[in-house]
Amino acid sequence: MSSGLALAAFVTDAFGGRGGIAQYNRDLLGAFARSGAVSSIRVLPRLAPDPVTTPTGINQDPPRYDRIRYAAAALGAALTNRPDLIFCGHLYMAPLCAPIARLTRAKLVVQMHGIEAWPRPSRLQRAAVEAADLVLCVSRDTRARVLDWAAIAPERLVVLPNTVDAAFAPGEGSVLRAVLGLLGKRVLLTVGRLDSRDRYKGHDRIIAAIPELVAAGHDVVYLVVGEGDDRTRLETRARDVGVADRVQFMGAVELTTLVQIYRAADLFVMPSTGEGFGIVFLEAMASGTPALGLDAGGARDALADGELGTMVTESELSAALARALEQPRPDALALARVVRARFGHQNFTAGARAAISRVLAFS
Repeated sequence: MSSGLALAAFVTDAFGGRGGIAQYNRDLLGAFARSGAVSSIRVLPRLAPDPVTTPTGINQDPPRYDRIRYAAAALGAALTNRPDLIFCGHLYMAPLCAPIARLTRAKLVVQMHGIEAWPRPSRLQRAAVEAADLVLCVSRDTRARVLDWAAIAPERLVVLPNTVDAAFAPGEGSVLRAVLGLLGKRVLLTVGRLDSRDRYKGHDRIIAAIPELVAAGHDVVYLVVGEGDDRTRLETRARDVGVADRVQFMGAVELTTLVQIYRAADLFVMPSTGEGFGIVFLEAMASGTPALGLDAGGARDALADGELGTMVTESELSAALARALEQPRPDALALARVVRARFGHQNFTAGARAAISRVLAFS
């Protein structure tokens, strides 16, 4: 493979960003830098609300919230630096990235994260995707959906699933349980945005199942980690169902606290119908906590078709939660080991390097 390649990354957010897309972009750009195939990476984000720290070989510009200013900065950066590769971090940015790549004769890689790519996009977005040298998809489901609407050779769509940070590892969870008053309780956990646009994640379904679990003898507490404009509605929903005393909204938490929360839970559950992948499944299982999700979307990849975690239909959710709470907790170290063997940084970096090789192989 050629060395010394320059890469320009046009992304919604990456370093200093929040959420699964920002995390994937950080992981992927870091893997490109580690792969030995790329010598320099310049990142232009739209958003960066948190402090920015970048790995060696990666430089990130200040965020530009205005679309016109962002487009001008992206074009200027490409014309000045003449990158060999352009990484487009989101489908919505593809109509900007495709003409810039064509103008600078750079190879174009477009990233598909999930639900944004499931419905048929606009004509401009389709044309930009079809012009890409490579399309990276986080799951098999997303790849199949893109193939439904894009006139593009299947070999140009590659699945590169999320990886999991080394910070997520098994450890002691009883101290946090004591602090939160959870000793002797059975703890369910969901981590994700509480956004009114993301109700597909399924918090309502778990709240609705709690009375049945309690009636069956399970002293359940449901921890909800995340922030967003849907929190008030969910709090009201918990009161209406009569389980407000069993639902604890934790808000946004720091990484070290999040790891402890994963360890403290008995079961991670996210009955989502719209996940592109679901990195939180990996984080939970890498922390030694079993995970349960719906047999839908990209969650199948994160749960390895049921090999790593439990997959159920929506109608089976309540019964599946009860069964999971009745089972002994699996060996935390063994669960973390198999998750990391499949989704660890080594495999992810190898996948990133293979993606660059494939891009360079296309004429």
